[in-house]
Amino acid sequence: MSTRSQAPAPTPATAPASGEAGRSPGRAPGTRPSAGRPARWQGPAAAAAFLALLVGGWHTMALALDSVLVPGVDRIGAEILLLVSDPLFYSELGVTFQRVALGFALAFVAALFVGIAMGRSPLARRFFEPAVLIGLTVPGLVWALLCVIWFGVALINPVTAVALSSAPALTLSIYQGTRATDAQLLEMAHVYRFSAYDRLRHLWLPSLAPALFGGARLGLSLAWKVIVLVEIFGMSDGVGASINGEFAAQNVAGVLAWTVLFAVVMALLEYGVLQALENRAGRWRKVASV
Repeated sequence: MSTRSQAPAPTPATAPASGEAGRSPGRAPGTRPSAGRPARWQGPAAAAAFLALLVGGWHTMALALDSVLVPGVDRIGAEILLLVSDPLFYSELGVTFQRVALGFALAFVAALFVGIAMGRSPLARRFFEPAVLIGLTVPGLVWALLCVIWFGVALINPVTAVALSSAPALTLSIYQGTRATDAQLLEMAHVYRFSAYDRLRHLWLPSLAPALFGGARLGLSLAWKVIVLVEIFGMSDGVGASINGEFAAQNVAGVLAWTVLFAVVMALLEYGVLQALENRAGRWRKVASV
């Protein structure tokens, strides 16, 4: 009696071929899943949700307390509309912005050279390190009061206060970025005998871009706080002086309206200017990683 060998079972036609396992049916190769398309809206949606929660929580607290010291959102909104319709608001904001710009520019130039020197030379690091530590620990209120005492109502008063408050944080950020710079780039600049200007333009500024923008955000946040204090204590114009006027009139809604508008201007500066410049400065990193 003859025996018949059993042939292996045929492979089902529906089994996925090699290299196609895990690929969802009906999607062409190289295409992204549709679930990732709305991801770009998640950031703005989360920010909008936080702001809605903040506004709703404040208004609920104002209704519960029913006090003139905690005005509702409607009163604050009315004050905001009154301010933005007044040309004096833009004049006061421009004065404050000019003072911050001058002080931060002075701090940026000083921090750039000091931070690079600290990162490149151990002697410079030991020399400037105490100044950076002192600058980081001294409160901004102290710089504001000292500059008011020293310089009075002159322009050098707010400019110096802004520079003293923002330079230490910016210097520390640049120093850390200098220490993290690729040694091969430094060696290449030395081999090709780059001048000091070429090294600053083609080596230090591009490689330090993340540290510069990170330090700029921290330095500007400190600068905005200090400039308001300086204008409250020693200036007759600017955002701080206007907030002080609302405080003297016991107009809490006016104080909060100036605060909200000031925060809006800072947000526009962050998302409209700093992030755009950072993306432009970091294009070469994206191209190099491709």
